[in-house]
This record gives sequence, C-alpha cells and structure tokens, in this order.
Amino acid sequence: MTEEFKKSIIRRLKSTDYRPTKTAKLSREMEISSKDYPVFKEALDQLVEAGKVIIDRGGVVELRPLSGRIVGTFRSNPRGFGFVLPLEPDLHEDLFIPPDNTADALNGDMVAASVVTMQRRGGKTLYRGKITEILQRADSKFVGTLRHTETGWLVEPDGKSFTDPITVDDVTAKGATDKDKVVVEMITRPTDKHRAQGVIIQVLGRAGAFETELNSIIYKYHLPLEFAEDCVEQARHAAAIFEKAGNDVRQDLTGKTIITIDPPDARDFDDAISLERDDDNNFCLGVHIADVSSFIAPGTPLDNEARQRGNSVYLPGKVLPMLPEMLSNGICSLQPNQRRFTKSVFITYDELGRPIQRHFANSVICSTQRLTYLQADKALKGHKKEVLPAVFELLKNMETLSRLIEKRRNEDGMLHLNLPETELILDNAGRVIDAEPAEASYPHTIIEMFMVEANEAVASLLDRLNVPFIRRIHPQPDAMAMKELAIVMRSIGYNLPKVPDRYDLQKILASVVGQDSELAVNLVVLRSLEKARYSPQNVGHFALASRHYSHFTSPIRRYADLLIHRQLDEYLRTGSLKEDKQLDLVEAGKHISFTEERAQDAEGELKTVLILQMLSKKIGEVMDCAITGLTNFGVFARSKKFGIEGLITTADLGDDHWQYNQKHHCITGARSGVVLTLGKAIKAKIIAVNVAARQLNLSPAEALVKLPEKHKKEPKKFHKKRHTKRHSFRR
Repeated sequence: MTEEFKKSIIRRLKSTDYRPTKTAKLSREMEISSKDYPVFKEALDQLVEAGKVIIDRGGVVELRPLSGRIVGTFRSNPRGFGFVLPLEPDLHEDLFIPPDNTADALNGDMVAASVVTMQRRGGKTLYRGKITEILQRADSKFVGTLRHTETGWLVEPDGKSFTDPITVDDVTAKGATDKDKVVVEMITRPTDKHRAQGVIIQVLGRAGAFETELNSIIYKYHLPLEFAEDCVEQARHAAAIFEKAGNDVRQDLTGKTIITIDPPDARDFDDAISLERDDDNNFCLGVHIADVSSFIAPGTPLDNEARQRGNSVYLPGKVLPMLPEMLSNGICSLQPNQRRFTKSVFITYDELGRPIQRHFANSVICSTQRLTYLQADKALKGHKKEVLPAVFELLKNMETLSRLIEKRRNEDGMLHLNLPETELILDNAGRVIDAEPAEASYPHTIIEMFMVEANEAVASLLDRLNVPFIRRIHPQPDAMAMKELAIVMRSIGYNLPKVPDRYDLQKILASVVGQDSELAVNLVVLRSLEKARYSPQNVGHFALASRHYSHFTSPIRRYADLLIHRQLDEYLRTGSLKEDKQLDLVEAGKHISFTEERAQDAEGELKTVLILQMLSKKIGEVMDCAITGLTNFGVFARSKKFGIEGLITTADLGDDHWQYNQKHHCITGARSGVVLTLGKAIKAKIIAVNVAARQLNLSPAEALVKLPEKHKKEPKKFHKKRHTKRHSFRR
C-alpha cells in the first residue's frame, strides 16, 4: 500500500497543475481519507528519507531539484532537439536537450547530462540540459531502403528511431541495388556538416515486397526464427515417448463430450471445454489445457529456448512459435479424435454463476469436435448441421453458464474495453487488399469467461498454498490518472466523478456503445490505466476485478503459463508445493513482459507497413475516421475500417487560426468558433503516405470552416496604373 501512495505522491508533484504546498493541503488535493492518512504520511516520509522529495522550512512539499549528473536514455526528435529519460523513474519530467547541446548522441544512446538552466514558470520548475558524455551507444544497425541519388548511395532508415539518411559506398559487395531493403551498420556518426556513414551487411530483398517487409520487422525486433538442433531433437524425443505413454496416472476423460473453439486459421489448440450437471443440477465446468509441462523439463535446451522467446509471435502471414511445431501443432495440440494429455480445472457453480467448488487433475482427453467461432455462433443461432447433437447441447449450456458468469463479473466491476481489432485481407503475394473488423460473436466471450475463471482458480489455489508464483497483475489506477480521465471525459460531454472508480468506468463505457465517440473514449480509458504485466507482486487484476490472477490457459504460446503448470503439477503429484529458489520470479516477470510487448510492437508495426502500402495507392480517397488525439500541431484521426491513425496538421484543418487548449482538451478555430474534441467523427482524405517513416497525412474531406461571403476571395482584376498625385503619396 505504501508503494502505491509513493507513486501517487510523485505523480501529483509532477502534474502540470501542482503548485508547491504543505503536507495537509497536499493530502486534501489528493483526496486522502482520514483512514489512509497515516499510510500517506509514511509514504511521504520515506520519499523524503530517500532524497526524492524535499520539505522546506515552511513545510512546502516539492520534488528534489534536478541537479548534478543525470544518466538516462536519449530520445531524439527529427527537429534537432531531444530528451534524456532518466534511469531513475518517477521523478522529474524528461530533461529537455536543445539542438546545440545534444553532442553527437543518437536516439537510444545511454548518456550522461547536466542541467544547464532552470527557470520558474507558473509555479513549475523547467529544466534545460546538455549531454556531457555518451556512455553506451544504441544498436548501430538499422534497416532501411537503399537509394541512388545524384550525390551517391544513401540508406533511408525505417521507422522513427533514426531518420537521417546514411551514406554508403561499395554497395556491390553485397549485391545490393537501388530500392533494396538492407541492413546497414553505422561506422561514423552524423555531424553538423556530414551525414552518418555506414556499410551494408545484409540485403533483405526488394523494398515493398511482403517477404522483405516481414523479414525487416523480424530483424528489427530481434525475433527468433529457427530452433537449434538440440531443441528439435528434444521435441522429437518427446513425441516418440508420448506415443508409448499410458494413461494410468491420469484421470481418463476420453469418453466425455469435449470441444475446442478457435479461429479458423488456428493450429495450436491449447484449451478445450466440457460442461455437465451434477446431482444437484449445478453446472460443473471442465477447462482442459494442453499439458506442455509433461514434455519439457526445467533446464533442458527446449525450456531455455522457450524462456528466452517468452511467447509465440503472431505476425500477419507468419507465426514464430515458442515451441517447435511438432509440439505446438502436434502432440500438445488438442486436435479432435486424438488422445492428448491435459491439466484440468473443474469448477462447480450455483444458480447465480458463483463458484462453489474447485478441483484439479492431470488428465487425458479426446476432443469430440473442433469448431471455429463462426461455426459455434451459427449453432447457437439454430443452425445445427455442422455440429453433433451432443455438441449442440454442450454449446447451449456453455452459453447459459457464460452469461451467468459474465453478469456476476460485471457486478463485481469487471471492465470491458471495446477496441475492435482489424483483420487484414492479403492476396497471394502478401499485399493488403482490404481489411474488415475481426469476427467478434458471442462464442468469443464464452471462451474468454471460461479461461478467466480457470486462470483465477489456479491462482487462488497457489495463493492458498502460500508460495510465490508468476501472476498476471493489473495494478489499480493512480488517483491522479483517474482525475485526469474525468477532466478529459467532461471536455467531451461525459460526466464522471472527480476520482472515478471501476463502476464509474463501467457506466461511461456502456454509455458510449454505438456512438461516434466510442472508440476515442475506450482509448482514453485504456491510456489512463496501467499496463498489465507479469510479476510475483500480489496486487490483483484491476480490469478483471480479480484478487488472485495468473495465466494458465495457453502454455503452448506463453512461458508464464508453463511456469504455472509446473507448480500445479508438483501439487497434483505430491499434495504440497515448495518455493523454487532457483528461479528469480521478478526477473522472469520482467523478461516475459518485455517479450510480450516486443511481439505486440512487431505485429503492430508490420500491420501499419502493410496498410500504408495499400493506402499509398489510394491518395485522394476518403475514410470514415474519429478524432483520437489532439496536439498543438494538429489532430490525429483514426480510420474506423483500417484501425490506423493519421495526422491532420493545423495548416490542413482549414482557413482559421487554430488554438490548442490543453486544459479543456480541444482545438478551437479562433474566427469560426469550430471546436474539435476527442471522439468527433470526421471524414478524412488521404493526402500523403510515407511508408518508411510510418506516417499517414490526412485532411478534412469536407471543409470544417465555411467563410462568410465577404471573406471569400474575389478574382483579381487588372487595371492600367494611374499616375495621380494622390496615388503617389499612398503607402
């Protein structure tokens, strides 16, 4: 609890509207209750003792002044300036570095800097700094497109981390040609007078080709491809052992009706469902998860490789699996009519969908039928031809139980963010030719509810056993973040309390369903919440309103789940569970959180590239968009169909003087009075696409500002010049 208060205090002291004040007033501004005040005061005292906060002789609370040597990561801006992001988090804002004080630091370099000037403005202290030392260079290898110009050969780097062209000389050494996508290693850094110089170390293929763009993303994010031979051999051995293994130590469920429901292109089926009634007519749900732990022992080559990969990576047109396919798509995949080892969670529910009993087992199943989400949805709507009679009955019961669970969890405060995914439609060459909203029928919710219940059940068991484990945590949002959210919501017409709770968030999300502002509101709520991550810290999962939560249901594609399976396996075999002191759960959590985020970033960037390639051929076309961001240089509008954001600069908004009001979260035309807010629907025309820079530029398809007749420009009229005395004195 003290740590959460520390974070809240730091955020308050950093906030733009904070004016240095005394402790008592600070607690009132943060709306600290009398019950929580002792914990708040203890947190503040610890921050003072650590030197992060100072309280002067008058009792005024401020952040420690920024001074001395600051070490951090340099983030450059294409306009020349940059910021140093201090290694020590949660203190001051990033240190601003003017263009003439960046030395030769490049984006991502680890640097040391010093404060050059500071000034007070509006009660806040603003700092400017100077880089004094380059401590460690960032990766000097860049992916980019080779161009032949009048002055020689240049590589234009992809993305936004480093944007200046790099000069290269002997391009024939690697057989590179104009417009090839290449990997270039920088050998000299750019200066005020000269471009950076580099050497081509790899040719990836023709820029714009699907395979080339795919490989460039894989290279950029250091994503693992092939498995080493010892991993492949271990997988082969596991498959051979499985074929001979018996069922004597497992609960035999092969005679029960059990199904899998997955997307149509899925091949690794790691979860299956059964559902029965007990003697009291209560539902007994069975969630059966592929038992990967029985094939991969800790410390083996394949375990080490899976831990390093952290998770499978799903890119458009390509999957980079965490496990070799003979496991992920073979003996671990719960394919229909195949004997498979599983770990089963059985949960019995009362008539209100509340769990009243849980038990766990090592089991063996034989899936009755594999369904896609669309097939399951059709069956639930009465189209039974594609499903077996027993499966149809199972599906109806699954829907009934799912709605009970969903109602219960909603009453508990579970949040549901509606951020629809976009499914890309590719041709045979891998080019995006269209996009459509991802299929989102109710069977998706059924599986989601059952997986959440199983994850929660296993985490609750491990908590009762009082052993540390990798949790999936989602910390409660900071009070200041909720205050800011309420201000933003009020600016676009939605009332929230000063510090909204989870039920207030539920109401606002429900109120915008089907409205133009739905996408923007969901995005703003998402940005106000912390990211979910892996950690042994016991803080619960805010969005799911869950006190105990872990990931258990996808061990084929997530290493976190495999760790949980091993602990559950030990408990099932021995009846007890001891702490694994060889495994550093904090570091493991950090690593798999990193690999998860890396996979999401890689997928997002490749999607962006493919969509921008398509939109580059649609210059002048109009898209239905919603405003999702406001800045002093324009607005960001997101395409409802393609899920990609583009920038409309203030110059392109229309003939007016556009003013950004940060306090009220809007942009206003000074003359016209036109107000642009988050969520506003707008038809936007594509005016420019820069695939390499990942940039989309838009303009309003319909004029936002309609000038009165008297302001319209009239055609110029040409007259002979009159040489009159009166005219000669006019200036």
